[in-house]
Amino acid sequence: MVSLYFTPTLFDRFVLSAALPHLPGSEVPPPGFEAASAPLGVPPATTGSTAYVLQESPDAGQPFIAYDPCRPLHYVVRQDFALPGSEQLIHESVAAVSAATGLQFVYDGPTDEAPSENRETYQPDRYGKKWAPILIAWSTPEETPELAGKVAGTGGSSSIQIQGEPFVYVTGQVHLDAPGLAETLTYPDGPALVRAVIMHELAHVVGLDHVDDPTQLMYAENSGQLDFGAGDRAGLALLGTGECVPRL
Repeated sequence: MVSLYFTPTLFDRFVLSAALPHLPGSEVPPPGFEAASAPLGVPPATTGSTAYVLQESPDAGQPFIAYDPCRPLHYVVRQDFALPGSEQLIHESVAAVSAATGLQFVYDGPTDEAPSENRETYQPDRYGKKWAPILIAWSTPEETPELAGKVAGTGGSSSIQIQGEPFVYVTGQVHLDAPGLAETLTYPDGPALVRAVIMHELAHVVGLDHVDDPTQLMYAENSGQLDFGAGDRAGLALLGTGECVPRL
């Protein structure tokens, strides 16, 4: 039985003292891009399990950080080092997270952007005047040192706060260990295991942390769990109820 290790990654946080006007050279996009007046989706009912852990907010008065549910989450895929059939596994994983949270995802296509710890959250020359899409990138331990050893993937998001508003995730990354997962793909349940890795990392992106319960997909060492458990689903449903922040 294969054991896959995962690492949650926090990329960065910063605070804006006010909603800034959009000027040439601005570090943020024009506010309100694709912001709707109500959440675009509703998370499903769950069993009420408490077997989940949410990533902490730097604001002690905010119980958790989430993406704005009133706008879609765009994502792109860096195909370098990609495994055979991996595109379908990625889209299936995104669909699973979307169904569990109610968050609506939009695929913007392939990208040549490489993974980076210091990724810019706003890249207008590459992605236009909006927050950079979530980057899902196949990589190697040589390119992404965090994948060294038995780490199958990493995932996390960057959050921003306007004074008087909650912290909100605006973009994120998933880094996948292509050489290690190529070996995993050869096992009897290989495709399902690789999909579980991607689902795990995307759950980090939207705000879940590791748990000590091996029956949950968010357990740090997966020895065969292929789908979200009751606790994972309860946490993901909660993360789909974040606040809408149209000023971002």
